[in-house]
Amino acid sequence: MPSNDARTLLQAAVPTAVAGAVATAVSAGVAGGKGAVGAGVATIVVIVFMGIGLVVLQRTARSLPHLFQAMGLMLYAAQLLLMFIFVAAFKNTTMFNPRAFAITLVATTLVWIGAQTRAHMKAKILYVEPESDKAEKPKNTGSKP
Repeated sequence: MPSNDARTLLQAAVPTAVAGAVATAVSAGVAGGKGAVGAGVATIVVIVFMGIGLVVLQRTARSLPHLFQAMGLMLYAAQLLLMFIFVAAFKNTTMFNPRAFAITLVATTLVWIGAQTRAHMKAKILYVEPESDKAEKPKNTGSKP
């Protein structure tokens, strides 16, 4: 993973983990141990899903740059759909507090998106790849006048 991608991933994951830790502490205070477990699971789900999405999007940008925008829109729609599926699947669970899970899921998702946006805005990414020394020079195929 190139350094810009790793830096973006780190700059999005750390604030999300901090927000998840705060949500876990608040949920533990409000809903007890099951609230803390729900908030912790939600934080892990968001970091894993969004992290995988960021890696997939960066690989798509390198290999298929013409599909980057469409892939980004599809990826975010799929991530939101998966989040809704997780909330619906664990709506009636007794393993953890579903309300703490859902609130933490939404909050940490918003923190991830904000942190990722900030990281991209602060990144100094070249719009054009600089020429390398190993690049092949165009050959003169025509006849000399």
